[in-house]
Amino acid sequence: MKLQIDYSEEKNLLLTATRGVNFDDVKQAIKADRILDDIDHFNPSKYPHQRILIVKINQYAYAVPYVLNKKTNTLFLKTIYPNRLLTKKYLK
Repeated sequence: MKLQIDYSEEKNLLLTATRGVNFDDVKQAIKADRILDDIDHFNPSKYPHQRILIVKINQYAYAVPYVLNKKTNTLFLKTIYPNRLLTKKYLK
């Protein structure tokens, strides 16, 4: 079964306007095999069901928190943010 990727279109527009990246960039990074890592969330007590996908976009590492719905096989992307520490760890 193929994994579906879902996200909020409103959040996508907000990310495009404020951060210059969007969920379409993340989908392209996933398809192009630019996934650097898949880690536990930094704050598991507050976000127990989330994991973080680390992807390379424009020579920089971005953290993409997500929730996996195993019943529907859907990856729901929450947000995207650049992370200089992850860039240093994975790309330098």
